[in-house]
Amino acid sequence: MPDLQDLYREIILDHYRSPRNRGELPSPPAHRVEGYNPLCGDEVVVTIEVDGGKLTDIKFAGVGCSISQSSASLMSAAVKGQPLEEVQRLIRAFKAMMSIHEATLGDDVVDDDGSLADLSPEPVDDADRYVDPASLGELAALQGVVKFPVRIKCATLSWNALAQGLDELEAATA
Repeated sequence: MPDLQDLYREIILDHYRSPRNRGELPSPPAHRVEGYNPLCGDEVVVTIEVDGGKLTDIKFAGVGCSISQSSASLMSAAVKGQPLEEVQRLIRAFKAMMSIHEATLGDDVVDDDGSLADLSPEPVDDADRYVDPASLGELAALQGVVKFPVRIKCATLSWNALAQGLDELEAATA
């Protein structure tokens, strides 16, 4: 898998060096959420616009390591223009991928009873289910982060800010 790892490394570096959707939307009308990772000092500001059940625009700003910044760029590219249901699905799937044990990244996933697990992609309802990284497109480039637990918070920082922003918007319209 060295070629795939090299490709993932290139995707991460590309999004770090040339981030997509970098900046801030005017707030208001955009909703602004700040995130901070006290373990390493990463900071992110996510601004979103939602209209008609779609995430019509998203931008991020902040400072941090290559993992946090490339994750924010990958996230913004994946969710921009998507229906909110798809955005929520991607948030759950990405967070599940970041919470699985590194042993589940290979093909030899074993169930509790010792039999090989069914690795066919399924909708992600909770973090205990297997996530097929291939179903996440370029976001799968970050799957190796789970091998470095201290870096998981870096990768999920912008995703948590996005989820918080969507929750706040939903609460404001309820």
